[in-house]
Amino acid sequence: MADTRLSGPAFHDLGLADWRFLVGTIEANFRFGSYAAAGVFAGRVAALADAQNHHPTIHVAYPGVVHVVSTSHDVHGVSRRDVRLAEAVSAAAAEDGATVQLPTGSASTEIAIDAMDIDVVRPFWKAVLAYVDARPGVEGDIVRQVEDPTGIGPAVWFQQLDSPRPQRNRIHLDVVVPHDVADARLEAALAAGGRLVSDARARAFWVLADPEGNEACICTWQDRA
Repeated sequence: MADTRLSGPAFHDLGLADWRFLVGTIEANFRFGSYAAAGVFAGRVAALADAQNHHPTIHVAYPGVVHVVSTSHDVHGVSRRDVRLAEAVSAAAAEDGATVQLPTGSASTEIAIDAMDIDVVRPFWKAVLAYVDARPGVEGDIVRQVEDPTGIGPAVWFQQLDSPRPQRNRIHLDVVVPHDVADARLEAALAAGGRLVSDARARAFWVLADPEGNEACICTWQDRA
């Protein structure tokens, strides 16, 4: 396996059952008997990361959950380095008696802003959020995303418009979920009063709206070009 970007199907076929592929990241949740035990495991993950020189984001949450997110920034997605780290982390979790929480504990949220001129709109959001420019996914492309330098807040990305849409909201949430919870999340949103705006690009994403027309997309790695 070359150290290049892996697609969702390629990662899925590896059979790493503890992990879920979202869009550009892999994530896992490990539950321990206490907050202290979770903290010890987080330190163990950090040591594994140092040994491999590949560093994930680690969150420790009460009452004892360790959430691990891994990506390879140089390929703008998941690579063999993430696979190696995931294998090592899962092995350590099994040794430490962790319970794997699957799959609803993994999700990420992005804010998408429709823009006619991304270069004009982006600096405002970068300034007001104290964010930084994200490296373009394609060399020489314009910057289409800003992100929290602390890695805590959601990314904000800018979707190019071909023409103004004054009757439609210009900001929506992208909720990226594991592929095997998307249907349940969709059903829950519809049962809560939402409506389906479009499923033309499912299973990459479904466009939903709340009762007043504010939109959100449920997204997975599947059916993406």
